[in-house]
Amino acid sequence: MWFYYLFFIFFVGTSAFAVEPSEILSDTRLENRARNLSSNIRCLVCQNENIDSSDSEFAKDLRLSIRDQLVKGHTDDEIEKFLVSKYGAFILFKPEFAGYNIFLYLFGPFVFIFGLITVLYVFFGSKRGN
Repeated sequence: MWFYYLFFIFFVGTSAFAVEPSEILSDTRLENRARNLSSNIRCLVCQNENIDSSDSEFAKDLRLSIRDQLVKGHTDDEIEKFLVSKYGAFILFKPEFAGYNIFLYLFGPFVFIFGLITVLYVFFGSKRGN
């Protein structure tokens, strides 16, 4: 039974947070801001994982870059805008509601409503004609 605990701690537990101790800032306020920012930044290597939990070198470089910018006094918004200008809006898990993203945000509800109206028409509208 102890083997399973060791397996879980070693393999699963270490991949849960990829931030290395050498990356952690001594100022807890800045570290919390860095963690909050990195939870919304997509690792472009892993693609469906944030950089806070990714082990890739790219994610590590981004984590260090974010912490460096925080230490220099940049705001969270400035850091996100810098990353978007360098890597595109895909790097954000929650992109802003503007530009072509409006289509992406509204397309899902539009298709749902259109499908609901179609289903209601097929089931209830076709019975009136009989």
